[in-house]
Amino acid sequence: MRAARFSRFGGPEVLEIVDLPDPHPGPGQVRIVVRAAGLNATEWKIRSGEIDFGDPLPQTTGRDVAGVVDELGEGVTDVRVGDRVFGVSDDGAGAAELALITVRAPIPEQLGFVDAAGLPVALETATRAIDQLGVESGRSLFVNGATGGIGSTAVQLAVARGARVIGAAGPANQHYLRLLGAEPVTYGDGMAGRVRDLAPGGVDVALDVAGNGVLPDLIDLAGGAPNVITLADFAGAEKHGVHFSNGHTDGLAVHAIGQIGDLIAAGRFWLPVDRTFPLADIAEAHRRGEQGHLRGRLVLVV
Repeated sequence: MRAARFSRFGGPEVLEIVDLPDPHPGPGQVRIVVRAAGLNATEWKIRSGEIDFGDPLPQTTGRDVAGVVDELGEGVTDVRVGDRVFGVSDDGAGAAELALITVRAPIPEQLGFVDAAGLPVALETATRAIDQLGVESGRSLFVNGATGGIGSTAVQLAVARGARVIGAAGPANQHYLRLLGAEPVTYGDGMAGRVRDLAPGGVDVALDVAGNGVLPDLIDLAGGAPNVITLADFAGAEKHGVHFSNGHTDGLAVHAIGQIGDLIAAGRFWLPVDRTFPLADIAEAHRRGEQGHLRGRLVLVV
């Protein structure tokens, strides 16, 4: 099969498309013919060497996948060959023609492969964070970085729970945030004051998705570090006593993948795709992701 891989850490240019042996599923796994694969910020941080989990080189890449089941592992009874599914690549090798997945769910009938491929990691991450913050009806949440894949997901999931959501985004995305159900404010100097214009007493909890050095402001707005979670600022979390939410240590909210279908069917959840790229252009897709300011997700079409 063809798959994306890198043999050294560096810029997007280190990514290459290579031929690798076809994988086969073990117990509980299924193999899918990948039709689309989503991209996440963690992937370019690993590729660059900014994040190092100690895995040897060369490394494959890609976690979000959507496709058609073509081989079943022992004990699998929830899906059949030919089913459309989406989920998380077990070995982080989803940017490929074939992938093995254990965490999976049927693709909601309203979605195609490209839309489904943008969902799994954003759903898991956003759900984990708002669960940890205790977001529920009657509470207020501020999201810093509210228009990317995870931010857009967190906003909509919180709104669906009945929370009041204020989100920060650039000037061009203010209307987009309103469509998602949030009250928008703009980034930059004075952001905390603009939030207080909407919520004079501050907010109950705050989520940092952007990692742009605003944790002190979020701590002030939410009434203390225990009421703030960051997904992007590890150094700031250590400095200010904020929890850095990480699926490796906190556990994964995998239930989110199987539960999103009801919200999609009800028209209460929508995660746009900012742009698609063919698998061969994965380096260009990483460059676009590193530029930031996305509205939704980047997806590889395989």
